[in-house]
Amino acid sequence: MIPNAENTRGLNSAILGNVILPGEGSYDETRKIWNGMFDKKPGVIVQCKNISDIAKAVNFAREHELLIAVRGGGHNSAGTASCDDGMMIDLSLMQHVEVNTSNNTAKAEGGCLLGAVDKATQEHGLAVSSGIISHTGLGGLTLGGGFGWISRKHGLSVDNLLSAEMVTAKGEIVHASKDENPDLFWALRGGGGNFGIVSSFEFQCADIGTEVYSGPVVKRFEDAKEYIKFHRDYVRNMPDEMSIWMVVRHAPPLPFIPEEYHGKMVVLVPFVYLGDAEKGKELMQPIRDFGETIGDGSGMYPWVGWQSAFDGLVDHGARNYWKSHHMKGLSDECVDVIVKYASTMPSDECEVFIPHMEGVPSRVHANDTAFSHRSTPFVLNIHTRWRESSDDEK
Repeated sequence: MIPNAENTRGLNSAILGNVILPGEGSYDETRKIWNGMFDKKPGVIVQCKNISDIAKAVNFAREHELLIAVRGGGHNSAGTASCDDGMMIDLSLMQHVEVNTSNNTAKAEGGCLLGAVDKATQEHGLAVSSGIISHTGLGGLTLGGGFGWISRKHGLSVDNLLSAEMVTAKGEIVHASKDENPDLFWALRGGGGNFGIVSSFEFQCADIGTEVYSGPVVKRFEDAKEYIKFHRDYVRNMPDEMSIWMVVRHAPPLPFIPEEYHGKMVVLVPFVYLGDAEKGKELMQPIRDFGETIGDGSGMYPWVGWQSAFDGLVDHGARNYWKSHHMKGLSDECVDVIVKYASTMPSDECEVFIPHMEGVPSRVHANDTAFSHRSTPFVLNIHTRWRESSDDEK
């Protein structure tokens, strides 16, 4: 079936949200997703306002054999938030967050971006353990596991998920928790978006206050091999309260980086310490002292601000091709390859990004959730970004 005004009229009148067809005013803007490599054109976009709208959209798509793509934040690097010719179910109108301070929980609708969740929870000094880019969609990140700055201390997003409301492929509305549909609840915690469309998530929040000792320290690329090997060993001895990551890339024009390094290769060492700033400084001092530190943006920062600090480096519209791998270790040979690749990056927006995991997530039993990468200390991420389609073959 090719969706049109006539055959979607019943769906349009049955939902509180909107049915948008090709050629209508908001169609081109609504179908856009984060990765500019994908220019998919759905046959129909259904903007849902509640779980009933989602169920009606799913039933319509199933009855008419339409492929479904779900757009939460539209941030999936593989472009799965959209599709050609089928139905995009857009959750962007579902962004309500409700915080319960009696038990420090938060319930967030499936279309929420991380920034909205951070803003709502931080009004009470709380935070949901989630990702590090505020315009990421909560749904996709959570269903895949969800790792960020406070995960080493407070667990993955899925470790803090208490319940979920969702629509199955049959159009059924179900609730999943450890006590209700426990098998489904297990699968939702790390199994990805394979089991239905989640309309809301309930999380246990962490009490972190409203400011954290954080920031990036910047090291010279000329010392990259030696520094990465030091970093690899040093961070594995950190307490759970400390997360120290590593990014090899061209230096952005940040005020604490000397201008002569702007646009040149550097090693960024961003970190977050959940505790007293003086203790955080003490833990970071060996990193500052190793080789030459060319920039230091450390300080006490509002959590909401820190959570959006790197948004500009992964803005919407660029062309992205990403690969990642959970690593059992970073051998000297691996470090050599990383530095060799980094020295030939084809654009200033490319980077090698290596978070350190372990901590609380590694102490959750492997069979407790569907997330399967709890024993690996590092994640090697290759983020390739560029702007022009003419550069696709570089």
